[in-house]
This record gives sequence, C-alpha cells and structure tokens, in this order.
Amino acid sequence: MTFNISSGMRLKTFFPSILFSLFFNSLIAQESIQIPQSNYVLTFTNKIDCNPIEDQASTGTCWSFSTSSFVETEMARSNKEIVDLSEMFFVRMTYMDKAQKYIRTHGKSNFGEGGLGHDVLRMYKKYGAVPEEVYTGLIDGKTRHSHGELIRELNAYLDKEIRSGSIDTSWEQQVNLILDAHLGVLPKSFSYAGREYTPRSFAETHVGINPEDYITWTSFSCYPMNEEVILEIPDNYANQPYLNVNIEDLILIIDSAISRNYSIVWDCDVSDRGFSSARGLAIYPDVDYNEISEVNEAFRMPGNEKSVTDRSRQFEFDTYTLTDDHLMHIIGRAEDQIGTVYYFVKNSWGDRPGLDGYLFASSGYVQKNTIGILIHKDALPQSVRSKILVSPY
Repeated sequence: MTFNISSGMRLKTFFPSILFSLFFNSLIAQESIQIPQSNYVLTFTNKIDCNPIEDQASTGTCWSFSTSSFVETEMARSNKEIVDLSEMFFVRMTYMDKAQKYIRTHGKSNFGEGGLGHDVLRMYKKYGAVPEEVYTGLIDGKTRHSHGELIRELNAYLDKEIRSGSIDTSWEQQVNLILDAHLGVLPKSFSYAGREYTPRSFAETHVGINPEDYITWTSFSCYPMNEEVILEIPDNYANQPYLNVNIEDLILIIDSAISRNYSIVWDCDVSDRGFSSARGLAIYPDVDYNEISEVNEAFRMPGNEKSVTDRSRQFEFDTYTLTDDHLMHIIGRAEDQIGTVYYFVKNSWGDRPGLDGYLFASSGYVQKNTIGILIHKDALPQSVRSKILVSPY
C-alpha cells in the first residue's frame, strides 16, 4: 500500500534508512494523506525522522522494537548517523534479567516475552548495544522471529529448578545455553564501519544517548498525582518508577514533545474496537460500540469523539478494559478536515498492515488507551515540570 499525498505524489514508506529520512524531510508542513477506502484526509503538522518499519513477527517483543526505533531517532535528533540497532540484543539481555528475578522470587514474578520501554534503557545502560547486522537473533537460515519454543524451554528449565528446592549454581550458564541455541551466541566484540567495538563501547561512542535522560510517564488516579509511582502492570517486573500526571497533562507532554522534534515510546491498549491496523487508524468515535455498523461507519468518515476523563480511565484500568498489551513509536502529529488531532505511529508488525505498517491514532484514542509514555526529559513543558513534586532532573 502507498500513501496518497495531496500533491499527487505516490511514495512508498519502506526505504533504506537514508532514503527514508529524505522521504520525511521532503514532506513539508500541511501536506496531506488520504486514508484508503475512507473520507479521512489527514494533514501533518509535525513529522520526525525514523528508520524503516520492522517486524517483531511471532514474538511479544514490541517493547524492544518500539524503543530501539526511539533510540535510533534520538540519534538522528542529536545529529548522529542513524544506526539500525539490534532489538534482539536487548531482548536477550532482558530474558536473562527476568530469569534472575524469577529465580529470586521463587517463580512469583512475571516471566514471558513482554516488556516495557525502560527495560531497553536499563539493558543499554548495563550491557551496551549492537547493530542489527551484528546480532539478528536469527539462526539456521531463519528469516522470521518466533520465540514460542524459546519461552517454553526457558520456563520449563526455570520451573524445574525452582521446584527442586535447591537451585543449581550453574543455572545462569544453562539459561545462556538455551538463549544461544535459539538466538545465537552474543558477540564479545565486533567490527562496524571499519572500527572495533564491544557492545558497551559501541553504545558509549557511537549511539551516545544517556539512559538517565529519559522518563516514563503514566496517568491513573489511583496513584498520587505529580509523584513517582510504581505502575502495577505485569510487564513492569522490575518495579521501575513512572511519573504520574492527569490525562490532560499527559497529552500536553505528548504535544510538546512532538512540536519540539522529540519522538515518544507509546505503551497502549490495542484491543479496543476503535483500533484497526488494517485501516491505518485508531479512533474513539462517539458511537455505540455495540453496534458494529456504527463503528465501521466511523472508520469511513471523521466525526466527533467521546470524552475521556481521569475517572473513566481509572474505571477501565481497574476492570481490565484498559490493559498494557502493545508498545509503538509516535513520530508525528496531524489533523483531519474537522480539526481532530491524530498522532502518527510507527508499528512493528511489518510493512503490510494499514499505511505500509504505520497508522494514525486519534487524540481520543490516545487519551482513552494510553498506559504510559517514554520521552526525553527535555521534552517536558514547563507547565508540567513545575507541578512535579519529586524532580527527575
């Protein structure tokens, strides 16, 4: 599928990295996209460079794909050459980190494929980073990721150790052997662009971000406002802190970030009936959600959206209507012909769904279905910064 640009140009979004950046840079403000098979016309107000769409395939590793893309975009924002980072390097290190906690909690912590944006930054800080070409996580001629068998094998081994009542001192070595067999052996050093690196030196000298510069935000009224909280979702296995603000301030943070060329890692719920990757749209229309015909009609024509409050979000969070199930990368902002705001989102399901793998999420959808966001601390607007009781700076 191709984008329909208002000037009549038809451009594929799946380019090598350099050409992709040129594609984005060529789209000046106010250029519009016609959503296929609908009357939606979305006009960009901001766009941010990123690497091409990738495919997490049959894995639950969206958190690594979205955050790796975010880190790559942070490199571009800092005037560095964008590198295609290895998502599976961060995934592998996180599997081991989860296994350590799983053992220490006697199997009571969450162990699986899921994770969060701050997990990538924690692994980056501890272990570094490597380019995709150095560590793909694909072995034996495989071209598509699939971690079902890997997770079953890891769970079986760890559960057996826990049930034994006496943990083998070589358990970490055994877990690494399982990871080697499914993802490949980690490189201790490698060559890239004519230089020798270790994962840590590559992160420090080539990628160059500071993990301490990034903050995760959430918005739920069950927690104190404008303070650090531990968001109680299964994938926050490491009990990492979030700053909690009301939903109006969370949207203000998103808008401020994008307007200043900062992209965002978006943790959200995509089980909502208003989400359609195939259409390239995520909306929260003011219709009866039980009437499929009304929902389908809303995907054909822009209309009013339902209002969202802190109270309604909290109710849905408490009743499991709003859950943490997918992370993506917000790289732009647009408006439709009636003035509704949308966020341009890079997904990690390959380049087939929707707009070559991208989609637009309406402001209403983002307000209703956001679990959390990850941004650079400098993207925070002063009006929100002045409210924070525990300063992250």
